[in-house]
Amino acid sequence: MTPFGAKLRILRAERNITLRAMAAALDVSPAYLSALEHGRRGTPSPGLIHQICEKFGLIWDEAHDLADLARVSKPKPRLDSAGLTPEQTALANRFARRLRHLPPELVLAIDDLLRDGEAGG
Repeated sequence: MTPFGAKLRILRAERNITLRAMAAALDVSPAYLSALEHGRRGTPSPGLIHQICEKFGLIWDEAHDLADLARVSKPKPRLDSAGLTPEQTALANRFARRLRHLPPELVLAIDDLLRDGEAGG
């Protein structure tokens, strides 16, 4: 499941909106919406994100946060190691193989470390 899909599912549950009703309101198929929630579809379009925000009454920070979640919700991220050092390429490959098996607390620690690196430059 992607961060966007998890948030969408939470928003629907909090408001007691079924998948079928949400899909109808967004003019998408229930199968597409289910696939989006479960991470089997790529990042939703900006237009669909806007519709979702309108449906749930999300404005300002909440709408921005949902759009940010969509940006980090590619179910099949790719990394181009061209131009990286051999060590960086090896790290990327090890990480890709091991990510599924990392404990949640380590995933959160790595995420915090990477977010700190983004803020610094």
